[in-house]
Amino acid sequence: MMGKVASAPDNDGRRPALLTLSERLNELIASVYPDERTRPGYARLAKEIREKTGGGISGTYLWELATGRKSNVTIRQLEALARYFGVPPEYFFNEEVSRRVSAELALASALRDARIRNIALRANGLSPTILNAILAMVNEARRVQNLPDLTNRHGHQPNSREPED
Repeated sequence: MMGKVASAPDNDGRRPALLTLSERLNELIASVYPDERTRPGYARLAKEIREKTGGGISGTYLWELATGRKSNVTIRQLEALARYFGVPPEYFFNEEVSRRVSAELALASALRDARIRNIALRANGLSPTILNAILAMVNEARRVQNLPDLTNRHGHQPNSREPED
């Protein structure tokens, strides 16, 4: 049913970085089970999916999907995966939905870290000017550590509103 998400090449002739079904599935697995040491195997995960959703998927087939060896899923399997992971089925094949859900997963993952929650809670109530200064410091720290820039082409953080002065 699906493999790599097809798209037109971007301006420099290369394809934009679009996620495959396996990459999206692995993103979901990692978001639910962030610690690889406690992450269930595919057989146990498939069993959990079947028990929670009633959808039929085997451990072997789940492994094949996650490793990219298979990319053809039925609508019922896709719905079961979506239900289990709490995402819309469109996440697996719609780039816009995938980006939105990925941003939400990244936020949820970041908020698992008590230090990040602590920073966010302490920043609550500060003026927009101070928040912008803190954001600039965080962006500079990300640059120093060679982490990707998370601002969009308009200079704003994804899913953020323009602060009011």
